[in-house]
Amino acid sequence: MKPQRIDIRKGAEVRADLDHLQRLFIMPDSPDKFLEFGHELLDLIHNFFKSKGGIHSEISIQELAKMFSIIDIPRHPYLLKDILAEIKSKIIAHSVKVGNPYYIGHMTSAIPYFMILLEMIIAALNQNQVKIETAKASTFVERELIAWIHRLIFKRSVNFYRTHVQNHRIALGNVTLDGTMANLTAMLVARNQAFPSDGRFPGIRKAGIYDAFRHYRTKRAVILVSQRGHYSFEKVARIIGLGNCSVIKVPVDDNDRIDMARLRQVCRQIQDANAASEEKIKIISLVGIAGTTETGNIDDLLEMRRVADENKTFFHVDAAWGGSLLIVDKYRDMFKGIEDADSVTFDAHKLMYSPLSMGMILFRKETALNYIKHTSNYIIRPDSVDQGRFTVEGSRPFSCLKPWVTFKIFGVEGFSLLFEHAFEITNTLKNLIDLHPNFERTSNPEIFIMNYRFVPARIQEKLNLLLAQVESAKVTQEVVRLLKRIHAINETLNELNIELHRAIRQEDNSFVSRTTLESTKYSPQKIVVLRSVTINPLTTTEILQEIVHEHNRLGEKIYRADFAHRLEKL
Repeated sequence: MKPQRIDIRKGAEVRADLDHLQRLFIMPDSPDKFLEFGHELLDLIHNFFKSKGGIHSEISIQELAKMFSIIDIPRHPYLLKDILAEIKSKIIAHSVKVGNPYYIGHMTSAIPYFMILLEMIIAALNQNQVKIETAKASTFVERELIAWIHRLIFKRSVNFYRTHVQNHRIALGNVTLDGTMANLTAMLVARNQAFPSDGRFPGIRKAGIYDAFRHYRTKRAVILVSQRGHYSFEKVARIIGLGNCSVIKVPVDDNDRIDMARLRQVCRQIQDANAASEEKIKIISLVGIAGTTETGNIDDLLEMRRVADENKTFFHVDAAWGGSLLIVDKYRDMFKGIEDADSVTFDAHKLMYSPLSMGMILFRKETALNYIKHTSNYIIRPDSVDQGRFTVEGSRPFSCLKPWVTFKIFGVEGFSLLFEHAFEITNTLKNLIDLHPNFERTSNPEIFIMNYRFVPARIQEKLNLLLAQVESAKVTQEVVRLLKRIHAINETLNELNIELHRAIRQEDNSFVSRTTLESTKYSPQKIVVLRSVTINPLTTTEILQEIVHEHNRLGEKIYRADFAHRLEKL
């Protein structure tokens, strides 16, 4: 069925007079009128969630591009009801149902319905968190939330939090747009701390990178992070003037955690290079990951802190994915060492089930954000109580209301139940994959993310036999020959799993994402894998069984049609 097209130009035009426009900026004279549009809006949202069909609409990317290719800004006003009709037909109808319990492919999930109401409050109040003059009560809500999260992570004394929860002279952290902005803030602090003022040198903030490197006899400043580190660190390195090449990706171990031996080796190589040259390489930060976004694993944060101390450098933890588990005490042991980090990134729009987007950056030392503190004459003056003095961003919405309210509605007990469910369905999917003859699990899930691929049982047997022969082979030429066969089989399986992923998308009954890993038992060969994220409170064991059954059916069909003969020959 062709998608319905609504041309707004057929709607009722409104005369563009000031009286009409002014009425749009105030509440309707009658609350019934406001409620009428409110009900209509809620009906649109409700119908979207209740509509039958797949996760994605049938419209093609090309059709969508054509639908939104009008190059002229509307000249005349139109009625709100006509715009709502256009939103319904053009946007809502073709949005992805990320809250669908069969959608287990990304870290975007169902949200509680009260979030819609909170978004309305945030929009209606329109507070700007940069300054107390535009965010009176909300400034104090934000500081309270930051203190809550800071205490979850760093566990400072009760007196510390009583002293600083509303201390406007410092900032325990910031609410940010997302995890990328949180990581950017942390790396700016780390960079500025690595090149501070020194005598007549005013510090990197004022002097810039060239003069900072020259003063400190530095030829390169680097960030060390695992191969599973979030792609935002390369963006951050570009923004703060270091460049992509300054992000050193350390290999991971069999559990997709940073390989500590390799990390120490990289640090020794830097120390050796520094000993042999007057121009130094400066490590501005080690970055630990507490919940890798591809595989859901946690680095050895305790040992990374020791390495950071040995190298006299900053230690940042990106806990955007996993940090929310700290809400429940029984999961704290998974994050040993996080309390000794210098800074931690935390996202509310992931495991706190807030809508997109809101991140946070927290600093162990209450004075750390002084490294980026700034002021202006008309706002954020030095003696003010404005949060904007400590933020990279300027204007910010009252986003913190969402997690602040969620804590009150769910409580720690509620989060405990949600996390237990997520662990349960993750383990269920793991068992379904492990017990199925045609699937091979390629990662060990810690926090709700798992990787696997379709490999027919006969091909798995062949691969396992070849790996065993590699282990027992005593002649180099034989090892090379066997590895070439394994490589050829995996290359073909990569093609098969790419086709399977496309077929899953076309079938549109469920959704998983796809990535490429070099850390499987076939390392260093890159293996195409499917990626599941099991956090939706509405996903059940029965739904996961359906998903695995469908993926196997599609995989077998593709295998028989296009790959059986090729793989048998190999």
